Parts: sequence; C-alpha cells; structure tokens
Amino acid sequence: MSDNPSTPSTPTAFAAAVDSLRRAMDRDDLAVTEIPAPTGLAPHALALAGDVVGASGRADADLGTGRFVLLYDEDEPEAWGGPFRVVSFAQAPLETELALDPFVADVAWTWLVDSLDAHGADYDAASGTATKILSTGYGELAAHGDGAQLELRASWSPTSTELAPHIEAWSELICTLAGLPPTVEGVTLLASRRVGRD
Repeated sequence: MSDNPSTPSTPTAFAAAVDSLRRAMDRDDLAVTEIPAPTGLAPHALALAGDVVGASGRADADLGTGRFVLLYDEDEPEAWGGPFRVVSFAQAPLETELALDPFVADVAWTWLVDSLDAHGADYDAASGTATKILSTGYGELAAHGDGAQLELRASWSPTSTELAPHIEAWSELICTLAGLPPTVEGVTLLASRRVGRD
C-alpha cells in the first residue's frame, strides 16, 4: 500500500482508519495493492485490490482475487449507521462438484462473518450476496470444459477507526475461497478444496 500523506482536507477519523489499514498484517500468499477509489460513493474513499500469489511467487487473479473499498462520509448516511462503510468483493475458482452443493453459498457468507469475528473486527449492518457460477465451454472454448467460481459481495459498517482487523479478515476470506489454509482459529476450509498454486 502506498504511503501518501493525508491532505489537509482529510478528516482525522478517515486518516486514522487509513493508517490502521496500512499497519495491517499482510499474508505472504496474497498481494495487496492500492488502486484508484471509485468516485461518487462517498466524500472520502480508499480502495485496495488483492490477488492470490501463485507457486511462481507472482500474484495471479485466476487463483483468487478481491477488492476492498473503505468509504467515509461525515454525514453518516442512515443506511450505514455511522460514518464508515466497507464494500468488498472476493472471488475464486471452485471445483465443479463443490459448486453443485446447495449450501456452498451459505458457507462463503459464514467464512466472512467468522473471519471478521476471529480477527476482532467491530462492525454493524453486514449484508451481501454469495454467487455460484457454473460454466461449460462450447465451440472454440470446448477444450476448457466445465468450470465454476464462487464470489461474495459484501458490505458492513466499521464502528471504529481500527480497520486493520477488517482488511485482515477480507484477506483471510479471499485466501479461504482460494483453498488456502486459514491463519486464525474459527475459520474452517471445505474438505476437498484445491488451490492450483503448485
């Protein structure tokens, strides 16, 4: 993450939250970088991208990827219940047999909530959608065969400026979706996950 200093117009609470994000513990198997934040969602925002690191030592979004956007609005939008809102996305390939499991979407949501709780993140108003994507290649793509992906789009409202646990939980989610072992207790993998990192 970059270390650009805050501008004079940056609210103190937002600057403290960004500093906390930058102090978060990094996972060696996830490359996190700062990207341009979306405009128009809030007066202040910070966006991060994360990609699973493959066996080559390079980030590979095909193994697992995600986005983490921190929004800040001093006017505290009613739907947020406070000045902060995190909007996140995480996606990874999934074995086709697992994608047919009717409960796999429920498991993805549980991974997020368990990870937030295990990392000690303080938050309210969590919401999201989990999506299983099944695909079959035809014509020129027939050689690709069947494939599947699992993605989770979620948002929640941090209740303090201590955002390190939030980014650490999101990092854990991406890696868990990709089949990598969790780094904290309380988050369990589905049996029979593959990672594709070898």
